[in-house]
Amino acid sequence: MNETIMQFMQEQTCATICCNDEAGNPYCFNCYFALNKEDGLLYFKSSSDTNHVIMLGKNPIIAGTILPDKLNILITRGVQFQGDLLQHADPLAKDGYLRYHKKYAMALAMKGEVFTIRINSIKMTDSNLGFGRKIEWTREALCTAD
Repeated sequence: MNETIMQFMQEQTCATICCNDEAGNPYCFNCYFALNKEDGLLYFKSSSDTNHVIMLGKNPIIAGTILPDKLNILITRGVQFQGDLLQHADPLAKDGYLRYHKKYAMALAMKGEVFTIRINSIKMTDSNLGFGRKIEWTREALCTAD
């Protein structure tokens, strides 16, 4: 993953994730997240009976955004990403529980499960690099570089 994107995402704590209901209507939720930069994975914790987890079980395709925890109105920074929710049995999801709770140890006291999103593409806007500057990353590019 691009170093600028990775560093930005690792410094943040909250993501907005959008999924779709059975009729295709968008539904957004906010969550704390942890990042696995090596595998391009995002982990979040939620209860299996929430609306968004039920929707994700039926349609695992997502889109999301991450903004800085502290906004600066003079600097535009943030990422937009697309991906899909992995099943708990997926080998890529096995470290999610540990990685999430390493970042948010207090979450051990809360009920819920850790879910894994495989990020397939990211577009980052960072005006620190120049007005309107975008950095893009795709899993396809990562796979073809190996």
